[in-house]
Amino acid sequence: MLSLQNKNISKKTLNSLLKYNFTKYYTKSHEWIDVKGNKGKSGISVKAAHDLGDIVFVELPNIGETFPKEESYGAIESVKAASDIFMPVEGEIVSVNERLVDTAGLINEDAEGEGWVVEIQIANTKEIKELMNEQQYKKFCEEEEH
Repeated sequence: MLSLQNKNISKKTLNSLLKYNFTKYYTKSHEWIDVKGNKGKSGISVKAAHDLGDIVFVELPNIGETFPKEESYGAIESVKAASDIFMPVEGEIVSVNERLVDTAGLINEDAEGEGWVVEIQIANTKEIKELMNEQQYKKFCEEEEH
């Protein structure tokens, strides 16, 4: 457990620490969601991006569309393959990463950061408990390789 006994911690340092608040969760189909309250940015994992290879096109959903958990909301095409992108939780698309329209390869560069695909208004935050945390996801990927 983190202890902040030093009362002189700077706001910048505190904000840096808070960015690692363990709010990122993963699906078995290799999507992630970084939850902030009842919204979350989502995309494909670094592993999925690596497995796909050079990504050349991303099909984005429309803002305002709603999807149930595990339903496809878009697709990614690479030089190797095409793959659907699935909702990690039920919700409404509240924004999409327009940068991916012209720079789909951003997913290869930073899949779990600047390469996010959609932001979701989460319909049922209890569904998050059904997802894997980072440690569980790493173990899942290791087991999947064998």
